[in-house]
Amino acid sequence: MALFDMHYYSNALKMQVELYVILPEVPKNSKEVGAPDGKYKTLYLLHGLSGDHSVWLRRSSIERYADKHSIAVVMPNVARSWYANTAYGADYFTFVLDELPTVCRSYFKGMSDLPEDNYVGGLSMGGYGALKLALTHPERYAGCISLSGALDITRKGRSYILEEWQGNFGFGIDSALDLEGGENDLFALLEKRVAEGVKLPSMYIWCGTEDTLLPVNRDFSARLNSHGIEHVYEESPGDHVWECWDAKIKDAIIHFFG
Repeated sequence: MALFDMHYYSNALKMQVELYVILPEVPKNSKEVGAPDGKYKTLYLLHGLSGDHSVWLRRSSIERYADKHSIAVVMPNVARSWYANTAYGADYFTFVLDELPTVCRSYFKGMSDLPEDNYVGGLSMGGYGALKLALTHPERYAGCISLSGALDITRKGRSYILEEWQGNFGFGIDSALDLEGGENDLFALLEKRVAEGVKLPSMYIWCGTEDTLLPVNRDFSARLNSHGIEHVYEESPGDHVWECWDAKIKDAIIHFFG
């Protein structure tokens, strides 16, 4: 695999950004150089609240899994934005949804722009972000991966920092509960897509049985079931830790690309 440490000026964020990109290469014994012929599938892999663009490389074997399945992996840095177009003017959702694929495909010609070749996934906040992208624009993705997803943006029964929520989602909100039913509420997005009758990407959702996020992941899977939406939902012993996420991203890649 080839690993690119990429920096460029983002119009969506109005600042320099950084990301890692993993790309397939031709076999080592080949006389050719560079990328293999044809287009390859791409996984946009999102970090959690305390991570950055480097954390998947440092804490998992994602490069080895990508190599085995000959897929491209794009890992952006979105800080603590919750993948939102923030109230303070940094459009992280637009960055990941629109700008990032366009920029990557312009530099790396081997990346396919076909919806059936594009996937999005993440852990914790990144699991929320992946589902938000897939539910907002389901026509752009073939599949979505959420590992220990922080899917409860309204934070019912869970703590949060109000000032951070206001900065990300709207200075005028008085509580995370104000987000219920809006464009950042995954449950509301799901209901909207169901009402529209659109086809949703395939979903792979996992959460550990010792994770405090287990109840909301069960609730989301139950909501999918109530609408007859086929998806993979798994839970197994584990907590909110990298030992689990490394194993499960491997399983998810096998599920979609194996």
